[in-house]
Amino acid sequence: MDETKRKAPNSQASEPIAIANGPGIMPPDYSISLAAKGGADTLLRHPGAERVQSMRGFEATYSDIIDYIVRITHRIWEEKDIGYIYDTYRHNSHVYDDYGLQYGNDKIVADTVHTINAFPDIRLYADEIIWAGDDDIGYHTSHRTLITGHNTGYSRYGPPTGRKVTLWCIANCVSLENEIFAEWVAYDTANLVYQLGFDLREMARKLGNELEDNGLMDPRFGEAERLPGQDKPDYLEAPTKPNGFDVEEFIRRTWHNIWNRRSLREVARAYDQTLHFRGATGRAFYGRGEYQSFILSIMAMFPDLMLQIDDIYWMGNDADGYLVSVRWSLIGTHRGNGIYGAPSGRRVNMWGITQQEITGGLVTKEWMLFNEFAVMQQIYRD
Repeated sequence: MDETKRKAPNSQASEPIAIANGPGIMPPDYSISLAAKGGADTLLRHPGAERVQSMRGFEATYSDIIDYIVRITHRIWEEKDIGYIYDTYRHNSHVYDDYGLQYGNDKIVADTVHTINAFPDIRLYADEIIWAGDDDIGYHTSHRTLITGHNTGYSRYGPPTGRKVTLWCIANCVSLENEIFAEWVAYDTANLVYQLGFDLREMARKLGNELEDNGLMDPRFGEAERLPGQDKPDYLEAPTKPNGFDVEEFIRRTWHNIWNRRSLREVARAYDQTLHFRGATGRAFYGRGEYQSFILSIMAMFPDLMLQIDDIYWMGNDADGYLVSVRWSLIGTHRGNGIYGAPSGRRVNMWGITQQEITGGLVTKEWMLFNEFAVMQQIYRD
């Protein structure tokens, strides 16, 4: 998407759009965006002096939700004011990552100390922030970040290797009155472990075996609801008389038809032929053919997979395009050959966050991160 379009929103954009079952208010343009501020570096040097959003209950220093996310991240991680977490995360906050639920701000403080100790020169570069919401239901933000640092301290993976790592992360937060109370963080953990020089499969097996097992695990599972009994998954048709571009309808229909119906022709209908894709563990694809091949590889390994959309919000308009954040989850049984080795028969739970750039009704760019290291732990553990 042209950065200038984000800085100069379409003049016909109306008031923020309210969605009944979504996170409330969808911004109709890019007047409040990272690009409109000239990027994170400009924002950090010249933060806004006046409020441009209500931001009820937030510290007066923050002009809007983009300003808040960028500056608290920089203060905590790069200025190393780790205790600021106590002011910006609710005492009983829920954070979901590769290792499950992290509950309470004390746990978040401890995990942050652990990571900064392992990578003392860590840098977090804000690449994009998609937002929606309001003062009543909270501000939803999807923060895509490039993380760099040198491993000169001990980490959960072992002693320091001295290696430099570069990886993507997408953090979806919900903030209300200056506190984040829910967060889903998709780190490219498998890529991190690989860059540190460890054997990825052996590390997944080792840490997978260390996962808590209460002795009451029941391995039984039923079929996914995409295919109940002898029925067949529905094919969702596009609206015959669309009244403008419906982002949510487009996403739900396209994703269902591709992933649950297995209708990969939808890729040609919904994605631009020059699609740029970045995914977990360093995946980078160009064009629809490579993207289709990636989807097929997942389906082949998990033939009964079922995907559902857990959360979706966006910003933009028909003229300037849209930026969309989708949080999703997938279940499937490892019954096919592929990059995870011979079929193990293990039921796998996968979840991820995808950001898409949509222009002219087609997806032109996509960033998809999912808990690939956790998937490997589920498959390789003894």
